[in-house]
Amino acid sequence: MTARFHNPVDTRFGWGCLQALATLTEGQSVALVTFPEARELGLVDRIQALLGDRLVYVIEDVQPNPDVAQLRDTYERFWQQAGDCQVVVAVGGGSAIDTAKALIVGTESGDFDELLALLAAGKPFVPARHKQLIAAPTTAGTGSEVTPWATIWDSASLKKYSLHLDCTWPKVAIIDPQLMLTVPAGVTVSTGLDALSHALESIWNINANPISDTFAISAIEDILECLPRLRRDLGNQELRSRMALAALKAGLAFSNTKTALAHSISYEMTLHHGLPHGIACSFTLPLVLGLAWGHDAARDRTLQRIFGTDLHQAQAQLRDFLHSLDVKTEFADYGVNASEAEAMIRFALQGARGKNFIGAQAA
Repeated sequence: MTARFHNPVDTRFGWGCLQALATLTEGQSVALVTFPEARELGLVDRIQALLGDRLVYVIEDVQPNPDVAQLRDTYERFWQQAGDCQVVVAVGGGSAIDTAKALIVGTESGDFDELLALLAAGKPFVPARHKQLIAAPTTAGTGSEVTPWATIWDSASLKKYSLHLDCTWPKVAIIDPQLMLTVPAGVTVSTGLDALSHALESIWNINANPISDTFAISAIEDILECLPRLRRDLGNQELRSRMALAALKAGLAFSNTKTALAHSISYEMTLHHGLPHGIACSFTLPLVLGLAWGHDAARDRTLQRIFGTDLHQAQAQLRDFLHSLDVKTEFADYGVNASEAEAMIRFALQGARGKNFIGAQAA
């Protein structure tokens, strides 16, 4: 079978490469989307210095897990006040980049509810207008800078929406590990585990191929080695760079496969139990590894390149790794009993991401 791999994002990687923003946006007006602490960290001033009067609008109140309750006002103000800007630059973690992806998709009316109705219909659509997106992650984990997907939450209605269009692929990704130096230990761990989940999910996936596997295996090996060390030495530039590259490789892997069962479970854990995304999509990895094992010989061989040929040892290795980072690995640890967990897994297998899992057909 012929393998196909496609990723249209112009990707820049390296210490200090945020400087490229000046030339990448030459002659264009720019809106910045970033997180509340960015100004205190000097990031807003730094970007202002790079862009000068090209920076025409700043959104700096992005919250974790972008929710329709906040997005509605942000979206409508953006199109009213900065509708003429040409480029949106997202600087931050997955929430900032996901927020920016929602903002760049313009409706005819400029009303957010029109976009929400299109997403609720669950069918592909061509937006009335859109902006170009440049994404510069400040965490090593999300992969959103090299994928078209954004997750929009509606916590009041216990729903989530997935946004993915041709225009929501970033035009450029700037992965500058220097931006990640100030990330605290807890966020470093949770985002790193999100990247680990992306890489593993791309392997036990019906859409996997040898090219995505190459990125995934390399990412997993680096994360297993680097993340515990980085947690103990947050200022280590080499480890920050290796984790940034690992997260990028994981992002490239799942940009072609999408995620699978662990992420499908995570959405329920976040909506109903308030679990942060990086933990929600990683605490089940040992369990899902066991569910994946034995369904596909080629997938088994790929997993065994990382974990060896003994399933119980492989699960123990993954479980011990998570425990070493103070991440609990049982549903009961998060207030979910055995029957609730079983029902959640069955439900997750029916979701769009769950159906990507190699064991979904047998479940």
